[in-house]
Amino acid sequence: MFAHFSLPDVPAVSRRTTTAALVIGVAALVAFVSFGKPLIGVGACIGLALGTLNFRMVGASVVKVSQREEENKRRPLAMNTMGRLSVISVVALALLFVSFDLGFGVLGGLAVFQLTLLVNVARSMARMGPAPESVGSDVIEATASSAEVTDDEANGGN
Repeated sequence: MFAHFSLPDVPAVSRRTTTAALVIGVAALVAFVSFGKPLIGVGACIGLALGTLNFRMVGASVVKVSQREEENKRRPLAMNTMGRLSVISVVALALLFVSFDLGFGVLGGLAVFQLTLLVNVARSMARMGPAPESVGSDVIEATASSAEVTDDEANGGN
């Protein structure tokens, strides 16, 4: 699915997502302060900042692990991801217990960041057009047709 997502698009997606998070954070802060709920606005900004920080750290982690000589590169990436998500979850839940409005804002900011990232990735992929025929489908079709030939041979060519 992401095979035709070229590497030059990643910085553009990152830039658009970070810019959108900044704009959304300022808008949320202004909106919630004007509605008399400043802690939700501050929490939204914290959540957007945590999402942005996590996104940046994912990129740095992938670059660092890809430069290693190890054959199994999934384990270090999985451990890094689990660690980051654990810290973000603990921070969000701790702020939720300290102040419901602040924690709710953080959770909302994290969700909005992920949605913004998803929209930007989808937008970039839509610009690239439909994915070319994948090699996997060719292999499946070739395997299926060879299985039919084998069945015909097993039945005596009838």
